[in-house]
Amino acid sequence: MTDKISKDPAATPAGSGPSGTPYEAIKAIPVRHYGRWVSGVVVVALLGWLVYAFSQGNIIWATVGDKLFDPSVLTGLWKTILISVTAMALGLVLGILFAVMRLSNNPVTGAVAWLYIWFFRGTPVYVQLLVWFNLALIFEYINLGPIYKDETSQVLTPFMVALLGLGLNEGAYMAEIVRAGIQSVDEGQTEAAHALGMSQTKTMRRIVLPQAMRVIVPPTGNEFINMLKTSSLVSAVQYTELLRASSNIGSTAGAVMEMLFVASIWYLALTSVFSVGQYYLERRFARGSTRNLPPTPWQRVKTNITTFKRSPEASA
Repeated sequence: MTDKISKDPAATPAGSGPSGTPYEAIKAIPVRHYGRWVSGVVVVALLGWLVYAFSQGNIIWATVGDKLFDPSVLTGLWKTILISVTAMALGLVLGILFAVMRLSNNPVTGAVAWLYIWFFRGTPVYVQLLVWFNLALIFEYINLGPIYKDETSQVLTPFMVALLGLGLNEGAYMAEIVRAGIQSVDEGQTEAAHALGMSQTKTMRRIVLPQAMRVIVPPTGNEFINMLKTSSLVSAVQYTELLRASSNIGSTAGAVMEMLFVASIWYLALTSVFSVGQYYLERRFARGSTRNLPPTPWQRVKTNITTFKRSPEASA
C-alpha cells in the first residue's frame, strides 16, 4: 500500500511543488541591447577621430604645456575667480532683497522688483557691460552733493564695470530662484512662527530661508558655474581676466589657438572644482529631506575597490 503524500506545506521539501516534484531552476536570459553597442562604438569612433584630427593639426602642444602656468595666465585666473565670486555675492544679496520685495504685499516694492527683474533679464549681459563701460559719455561726473563727487571714468574702473554688469544681471536671476525657494516652504511654517510672536524679518531669516535653501542651492551652484564662464565677456571692458590674459599672450607670441586651449583647460579645472563643492553643499542641505544621503565620490571609490577585492574570494 503506497503512502499518501502529505499536503502539509511544512512537510513539503524546500524548492519543490505541492506533489514533491522539484521546481526547475529559472534561467534568466538578459535582453541584448544591440543599439547600445552600436551607439557606443560610434561615439568612441567619433572621439578617436576628433583626437586624431587635433593631433595632426598645426598646433604646438608643447606651447600649451609651457604657458599653462605662465604668471600672466595665473594672474588672469585669479582675477576670474575674484570677479566671479564678488559678482555672485552681489547677485545673491540683490536676489534675496528683490525676491522678498516681490513677495511683499506692498504694491510699490513689488512693482520695483518686477521692473528690475524684467529689465536685467530681458537685455543681454554683454550689452549691460558696454552700457556701464560707456556711461561716462552720458554722465561726466558722479555728483552726490556734499557726500561724493568725482569723474565717472575714475569711478567706473574695469573691475567696477565688470562687477556691476555681472552682479546686477545675476541678481535678477537669483531673485527668481530665491522666490521659488521661499514659495516652496509651506505657509503653515510662517503662520506658526507668527503665532509664536516672531516678526516677519525673524521668520524669514530663521524659519523660511533655512528650509528654502534645499531648493535654492542647486540652481545657485549652476548659476555660479555659469558665472565663471560668463566672466570671459568682461574682456570687452578692458578687465584682464583669464581669457584676455591668454589672448594677449597668444597675439604677442603668435600662438592664438594654443592660448585658447590654455584658457579652456583652466575653465574646465575651475568648473570641475566648484562642481564638486556644489555636490557637497547640496548633500548637506538634503539632510532634512532624505533618509539616506547619496554617497560621496570618495565613498563610491572605496565601495568599488572593496567590491573588486571581494569578488575573487566570492568566485572561489
